[in-house]
Parts: sequence; C-alpha cells; structure tokens
Amino acid sequence: MAPPAAATPPPPAPVPAPAPLAALVRQVDIPFESFTLANGLTVVVHTDRKAPIVGVTTYYRVGSKHEPRGRTGFAHLYEHLFFGGSENVPNFDVPLESAGSTPTNGSTDYDRTNYVETVPKGALERALMMESDRMGHLLGAVTQDKLNKQRGVVQNEKRQGDNQPYGLAQYAIGEGLFPVGHPYRHSVIGSMADLDAASLADVRQWYRDNYAPNNVVLALTGDIDAATARPLVEKWFGAIPRGPAVVTAPAAPVTLPAPVRREMADQVPTTRLYRVWSAPGLNDPQAVALAVGMDILGGLASSRLDNALVRGSQQAVSVSAMAQLSEQVSQLMAVMDIKPGTDRTAAEQAFDAVIERLVREGPSEDEVRRSATRLTSAQIAALEQVGGFYGKGATLAEGALYSGNPAKYREDLAALAALTPQSVKAALQQWLGRPPFTLAVVPGERTERGEQMGGWGDETPAAKAPRKPRSAAVPALKPGPKRALPDIAPVGELAFPMVERTTLGNGIQVTLARRTAVPKVLVSLNFDAGTAADRLDTPGTQAAMLALLDEGTATRTATAIAEEQERLGATITAQTGLDSSAILLDALSANLAPSLALMADLVRNPRFAAEDVARVKDQRLAQLAQAEASPQARAMRVMAPALFGAAHPYGLPADGLGTATSIAALTPEALRAAHARWLRPDLARITVVGDVTMEQLRPLLDQAFGAWAVPAAARPAKPLDAALPMARARILLVDRPNSPQSFILAGKVLPLTGRSADAEPLELANEVIGGGFLSRLNLNLREDKGWSYGVYSQITAPVGPRSLLVSAPVQSDRTGDALKLLITDMAAFPDSRGVEPDELTRVTDGNIRGLPNRYETNMAVLSAVIQNDRLGRPDDYQRTLPERYRRIDATALNAAAHAWLQPDRMTFVIVGDRKLVEPQLKGIGLPLEVVGSAAD
Repeated sequence: MAPPAAATPPPPAPVPAPAPLAALVRQVDIPFESFTLANGLTVVVHTDRKAPIVGVTTYYRVGSKHEPRGRTGFAHLYEHLFFGGSENVPNFDVPLESAGSTPTNGSTDYDRTNYVETVPKGALERALMMESDRMGHLLGAVTQDKLNKQRGVVQNEKRQGDNQPYGLAQYAIGEGLFPVGHPYRHSVIGSMADLDAASLADVRQWYRDNYAPNNVVLALTGDIDAATARPLVEKWFGAIPRGPAVVTAPAAPVTLPAPVRREMADQVPTTRLYRVWSAPGLNDPQAVALAVGMDILGGLASSRLDNALVRGSQQAVSVSAMAQLSEQVSQLMAVMDIKPGTDRTAAEQAFDAVIERLVREGPSEDEVRRSATRLTSAQIAALEQVGGFYGKGATLAEGALYSGNPAKYREDLAALAALTPQSVKAALQQWLGRPPFTLAVVPGERTERGEQMGGWGDETPAAKAPRKPRSAAVPALKPGPKRALPDIAPVGELAFPMVERTTLGNGIQVTLARRTAVPKVLVSLNFDAGTAADRLDTPGTQAAMLALLDEGTATRTATAIAEEQERLGATITAQTGLDSSAILLDALSANLAPSLALMADLVRNPRFAAEDVARVKDQRLAQLAQAEASPQARAMRVMAPALFGAAHPYGLPADGLGTATSIAALTPEALRAAHARWLRPDLARITVVGDVTMEQLRPLLDQAFGAWAVPAAARPAKPLDAALPMARARILLVDRPNSPQSFILAGKVLPLTGRSADAEPLELANEVIGGGFLSRLNLNLREDKGWSYGVYSQITAPVGPRSLLVSAPVQSDRTGDALKLLITDMAAFPDSRGVEPDELTRVTDGNIRGLPNRYETNMAVLSAVIQNDRLGRPDDYQRTLPERYRRIDATALNAAAHAWLQPDRMTFVIVGDRKLVEPQLKGIGLPLEVVGSAAD
C-alpha cells in the first residue's frame, strides 16, 4: 500500500534560542552523604531510585606514579590480580556475573586504580563482601601460579597496544616531557623487564604497602541511602585494619629549556605530528580554562585546527587537541595527521601558526560559550549512569580522592560558566607559550620495540632484556577467617519504558520511549540502507554520502553547522551499519526544537559541493589506509568478502570504506543520486528516547520532516537473499611484519537470519563458549594460558544471514597453539563437554538479574527499540526476556551449540608476521592461503 499523501505542512514556527549556560549548569546535581570508618575508609552515598540497581565504585590511591624504579606496571598488574580471586572468593567475576552485575571491570591510571560494578539491589551485600575480601583478604590467594598467568595477560595487553598503528607514541611522549624519575614519565602498563622480574614476594609487599582502607574511597550510588549503607559497610569493611598511607611523591609540570623533537618510524600510512606540553593538575585554578582552550584549539567540531587545516588549507586529514587532566600534572596535546602528498614542512608551519595565533589573540566569547556548553552537556549525559567508569559514582569518588571534595564537579562547572576569553587566553599563554615536545611518527619500518619501552628509562640494555623473576623468600601465609558469600535477595523487575507510536503525514513511522532520568533526548532517523546498499552503488558510497551531510547545506556552511551544534549542546552524527544508515541527534531537552531543525536541514538539504566531496574523499582514503594498518580492522575487511562472496550485499567490508579505486571514482553527482535513492521518507523510521512527551514531540517532527514528499521512483531493494559461496574450512594469512601479536578472526555464515525465531538459546550458548569474560575460550586462552588479553565471540543479528565471529589477539609465538585450542574447545561443546550447571546459571539467572542494568541509559533503550523494529520483535520483547530465559535448559543450549557453534567450515583470517606464524600453521590441517587486502 502506498503511504498517504503528505499533509500540508504547518506554518514555520519560530525557532527558540538555546537555553543559557547557567541554566544548564544548574541541572547537574548529585546530592550525597559521606562518612568515614574508624579504619579510614571514606564512603560516599548518592540516592537515585530510578531503577533497583546500585553502582559500587572503589578508588584506590595507587597508580603508576607511585611505582619506584624496577616496579613499573605493578599497579596495573594488581588490577588484574584483584580479579583472580581472594581468600574466600575463588573467582571474582563468577559470583558477580551470576548476580547480574554489568559492568564488572577495573582500570589503572597514573593517579589511581578503580573497580566498578553495577549490581541489582538484591546483590549489593554480595558485592560489598567481595570488594572487602579483596581489600583485606587477598594475599592468601596470590600464588605463584596466579602471578605467572596474570603477568602473561598483562604482557599480552601491552603487546596488543604496542601492535596498533602509532602504538609506541605514548612511551615517547612520556620520555620527551619528563626527566627520569618523574612520577608521570613511565607508562601505566610499565616495562616488560619489570613485569618479567616481579617475584611473588615483590607483589605481596606491594599489596601490603598500598591497599589499606585508609587509601580508598568507596562510592555507593543508586537505589541505596546512607542509613542503609553504613551498617553494611561497617559489617564487611570495618574489621580491615588501617595500613600505611600511600606516599605520593611531589610532581610538577616540567618546562623544557628549549623545544625537543623526536622522530619515530612505524608501519603507518600517514605522518602524525604531536605537540605536547606538561601543565598543572586538575586542582589548579587554571585547569578548567586549559581544558576549554584545548577544546577550542582542536576538540570542537568547529575547532581552530579543523577550520584552518582540514576544511581550510586541507594540509591535514584529521586534527585534535585535548587537555589530559591528572591529579598533579596534566598533558596538553595537539595532534595532526598530515595529508599524504602534502609538504610536511609547510604543514607543520601551518599547524604551529594556528596554535600561536590562539595563544597570542585568545578565543572569542562565542568560542568559550560553545565549548562550555558542549562540556556541560557531556556532564549531564554522565548523570544517566549510577556506576561505571564515567557515571555518578566515579564523579563523586574522583572528587573525594583527588580534591577532598566529592562535589568538586560543582566547582568545575561553576568555573566553566564563569570563564572569559581573557582567562582562557591567560592560561594558554602561560602554558602553551613554553617550548613544546614534538613527536613525529612517520611511515617506515618500525625500528623501536615496545617491549623495551615503558619503564623508568635509565635501565641498562641488559636490564631491558627479559629476565627471570627476582628470587626472594616467600613465607607461608596464615589464612584469614572464613567468610561466607552472601545470598542474593530477590531482584527487582526490569522497568523497560512503554513504547508509543505515531505516523507522520508522509508515512514516516515514529516510536517514542519516554525516560526522564536526565534532561536529554536521543532522536534516531534510520533508513533501510547501510553498507549493504553499496551493492547497488559503488563500494564506499553510502558512508561517504553520510559523511558529507554536515559538510554544508543549501543555507549553512560546514563551520556554521558545527558552531550551531555547539551552541545548542547537541551532537548530530551519521553512521552506516550493515542494514541501515542512521542520523543520530543527541540533544538537550531545552534545545530540542532548534536541534531538530538543524538535523532536518542536514538530512534533507545537503550540498555535496565539489570541493567538499574532494576533501572528504581524501579523508576517506586516509581512513582506509589506517584500517589496512590496523590488525583487527584489516582482518574484518578480509573476512566479509571471504564469508559472503562478491554477489551478496554483506560481502563488502562492513566499515563502509570501499576500496581506493571506488573512493576515487565517487563524484558529487553519484553522491546526490545515492542520497535521493536511499534517504527518502518511505525508507525512514524515527525512534526517540528521552525527556519529551509525544504531545511535545509530534509537532516538532511534523515541522522538521512531515512535509518531506515521497519520491516517484520505486523503492530500492537490497538482494539479501543472494546466493552465498560454499563454506569451507581454510586459513587466510595476511602478512604484517614485525607484529608482536597475531590477530586471529574466525567466522562462518549461519543458515539463520536476524528475524529467525527463538534465537535466545543460541545467544546464551555463545556466552558459554566465547561471549564474555567467563566464557570457555577466554578463560582458557587468557586466564589459564596467558597467551591473550581477551578472546571474544559473537552472533551477529542483521536482517539477513547471521554469522558467528570469534576474535583472538594472541602473542605471535603462540599463534598455532592458540588456533588449535580454539578449534578443540569449540568442537568439544557439547559433544565431550556439555553446558555445566554453573554455566547455565550464570547465563540465564545472570542475564535476568542484569536486565535493569543493561537498559539504564537512553542509548541502550534506543538501540533495543530500533533492533526490535528491525527484527520484527514485539514492543514488550525486553519485558518478556526473563520468562524466555527461564524456559531455556541445558538441552536447549547443547542443541544450539551442536547445530551452530562448531568449528567446521570456518574461515580463519590471521593478521601477523608471516615468517613467524606460517611455520606454526603447517600442522593445523587446514588449507592455507596468503592474501593481501580485502580486494584480494
């Protein structure tokens, strides 16, 4: 049936002005209470009753800056050991995941180590017992075996980071900015030699010296209050004795006597130039001004560097600038990727000229307001989450730990609202007016080795080489008192928002899920296109066309578009997925009307000017070269055509970049044609989540999109039922010389589509084998063998054929062994090892209990509603999941694993150093082909 004729549009309504910054700042509020136990543990409690969940956020005052010579990487190593189990909890993740914790994670930085978990309210006491057990009852569980395994995991995490393009730059920047012995000089992950030399006695003493409760801030945020929290915290943490206070050495910014330069060759396609200065820490009165100044320089979409070097002279394909604020010392960094073929000297001079002009003249009032509004909008968004790395718990804990004030965020926002161009100018002149450290990473053969970097920097060549752990007497430990793991109280049901629907006059369907936790709104305009649409066009067309939407319209320039978003505190992004092309608006509720008006102009009236097309094509070529240089991205580009073949829409690399040849062939006329073909009302659907009612929303959408007429041309149809090539087991080896790791990607197409019914048993079976931290593949390759930083599998859920993908970055010398293990473990499930009772409980009960956490944010709800519509699921699908999971038993999981998760007929793409890897693959028994790029 044809859609109804477009209704006569209402007369244009006046677009309201953006909400003032002071009003936005007042919306950021995290009320709290705090108390301190007799042993020194600081506790901060914030009540948020929106869902029956509690964020448990623990900050230890120990980071890499506290590490002495010969002990680099210890703080991060202990982050890993904390997850290895304590004296009364053999594995930290198992009880929390079965309790429904999401996320369960930790991180290490210069200033601290933190641990986060968001748990159902009924599992709070279990989480507190476990956090207290590793705070006060860990040492008995730190064995030589655990140390060896976690050392291997950490070293593979280091290899994985080093293996990325520009992966060694972090080491060079620390070495260039600070002298030997400065607390912020060496890297957080540390030195391979120091990790090799760490003895059991060393790491046990490190724990005794640093992890006492008087060095900790515990934040409890969510469905909890101080009166309830205090007795629970006293019960579990009160008996842990006070220990030595962590000693923080003085650390200050370093002024270089003269500019310092370093050049580093790497396997990269583009020269990247860094300008870096050290600066004062986050408590300095100028810290906020420096953050805004660097945002104006290279953080805003309309930044000085973007306008001058990317849109202007086009000497760069990308630029950025930021202030990385730490407790005592910060880094101010500006980065430019020089456009290939551009004169490097001239580009560098232009780069410096932009920086020097901003420092000399200072920013405008409008620039300061735009940056401050953008940063405030981001802080409002962070209020959605009670826990996690960036939610309310982290905000309060960081304020308490670094500044002695959980409400430090209020001081920062007040300073943000009060900033003037003069105060930003003064801060930039004081700190960017000093000599910089310059690092240039240039294309070439990598000659420096990451395993020899990251330490203090004064080691002898012999000390940099791997060495055996220091021998030291390790006395027997007397076990502490036995402590029982608390039971889980009944967990609250998921409160997934009700879905409302309407249809605009031109047939566009609108779905709204109202949520009022924060005064923000997400609007997604989805078109039935995606990278699959490129099978009817030139590869790379869809993503390039979307990238050009904000490069100019009939009435707005690219700079004007960027500036308008910043004044509104809004972000408009265009993304292409496999099946859909989406334009996403993230707006403040107070500014929804003007934000929607801007979004509509971008979608409906793109200019596709020849000069903009030429510039974006250069950027796409640079992105393609970066993808080919990345082990993971390159593997994904090879896998898609290998699995789906040349005829199927899914046979194009899902990054949407196409090939160098296809990008070069794009013209303004071709992009306008693709826009007309695919971005049309009868292929569109609007999904909205956030603080708005349908009565408020419908007129705004009518004004923006209701008069958009359906074109006369027939709707395009993607051939998702095209024939697939015969699946066959094989290895495709991509040579990447000098790689310390190999990236293994395994995949096969399943005879299922995303709309196949009863997919839950397959998805849960995938969790058992590879879909999470506690999966069999990850526990074996990472936790037991220590060969990888992490192994992960997924079942894709597109509209068309589903596929199974397994990714495993592994150390190069274990590539063959790891591949054998992957095949063996997958084949064993379920024939020789069916799903075990604890696995079944973890993936069923754990998912049921974790549902309230999973849909805590507007973005999570938006993604779920869009997926429901795309795959034909009912609006109440999420609310029916508990019952669906309860019906799944071991028989169903075993049947799904037997039918769909076997390693037969899988393609294995391996990106690694051929001379090291190929000999290891000879005995695998699979045909081996050496390939180059996705085009091969």
